[in-house]
Amino acid sequence: MKEQIALLIDLQKIDQDIKILNNKKQTLPEKAGQLDLDFQTRKDQIEEERNGLEGLNKLHKEKESELKQGQEKLRKARERLQEVKTNKEYQAMLSEIETLEKGNGRIEEEILVLYDRIDERKVALKSHEKDFEQYRGVYETERKKIDEELASIDGELGGQKKKYDALVPGLKPNLRRRYEMIKGRRNGIAVVSARNAVCSGCNMNLPPQLYNELQRSEDLICCPNCNRIIYWDEIANGG
Repeated sequence: MKEQIALLIDLQKIDQDIKILNNKKQTLPEKAGQLDLDFQTRKDQIEEERNGLEGLNKLHKEKESELKQGQEKLRKARERLQEVKTNKEYQAMLSEIETLEKGNGRIEEEILVLYDRIDERKVALKSHEKDFEQYRGVYETERKKIDEELASIDGELGGQKKKYDALVPGLKPNLRRRYEMIKGRRNGIAVVSARNAVCSGCNMNLPPQLYNELQRSEDLICCPNCNRIIYWDEIANGG
């Protein structure tokens, strides 16, 4: 029975290592997802700035074209002014020329404002793109670490499973069933040590007679409080 208890202790340790690895593995995809979300958000912001700058450049071209058309209309109006015959026509042409000049002046002002806005956007975008590229390097490094860690955990889990599968055949079927039953009821912990007459599973005091029996006997003994399989930890008890 002593060998069987030793097997149970080893199996419990492997089970706990597997549980820790699985818990860690579950947190990594969430961490990766948050990294991906942050990266995409920053990338979208840069793309939005680029689109905004592209929109301003497009508007600037439209205003330049509008100004060109207005200047052409003004040129033709001035030519027609030389051909008018009556004072009434002359005054009408002057009024048209004035309107065209004001319109062109307004467009020129709008173009100057656009120049300033475009220059500001270019400077800001260049700075933000530089920051984003620096962030991209950090993101890719962190993402790679997560992927490597996941691969490492998978490797460790595979190794632990092999160790578990190698030990199980040596355990008596009835003991394995009992171990699995207790493990299922006690949050994955079926085998615990007894230290200083206390069960390390439920932290309750063990009856003195049971504790003494635990030290001398090789029989399977369970905690009367939590029903976990207990064993006497010689090192922890200074033995």
